[in-house]
Amino acid sequence: MSTIPQAPSDEQVQADMRRWIEQAVIGLNLCPFAKSVYVKNQVRLVVSRARNIDALLDDLDRELELLKTTPAEQVDTTLLVHPTLFPDFFVFNDFLNVVDEVLEEHELEGVIQVAPFHPAFQFEDTELDDADNLTNRAPYATLHLLREDSIDRAVESGDSAETIVERNLKTVRALGLEGWKRLLAGH
Repeated sequence: MSTIPQAPSDEQVQADMRRWIEQAVIGLNLCPFAKSVYVKNQVRLVVSRARNIDALLDDLDRELELLKTTPAEQVDTTLLVHPTLFPDFFVFNDFLNVVDEVLEEHELEGVIQVAPFHPAFQFEDTELDDADNLTNRAPYATLHLLREDSIDRAVESGDSAETIVERNLKTVRALGLEGWKRLLAGH
């Protein structure tokens, strides 16, 4: 008799996500802009318990509206995390088309950008175990809602997007899949 694995608690999801942010995103400098907003508590980490995609879209609507109406000094960016709804990366990837439509409906194109993360993230033309995929891997399916203004300011004061991507690829390739797993496990 098999048992269904229990969904992690909100506290466990938040702890896993914070470890990922601190160890991978900031620790490996995958996003050179993350540390400044993270240490100022301007990163909103929201765990969704939506039971279906429609309910998750309601959560997305609320978070987009919150970003739209809240000054960046209070909330600069939001990570909308769902620990169980998207076990299959390709279903999550297809869902991103709907997310783009939601941005259009809210008239937030060019205002908010969504960066996707997933534990099995896979770029087109890569194998599942390619280290290049690690740049977009997180412990859970995550929609990172970023203010375009904040991205523009950060890029103006630092490296170009192309430089960051190249540096990230070099970093994750050197780390490798096993190193990545150890890093997220806290070893």
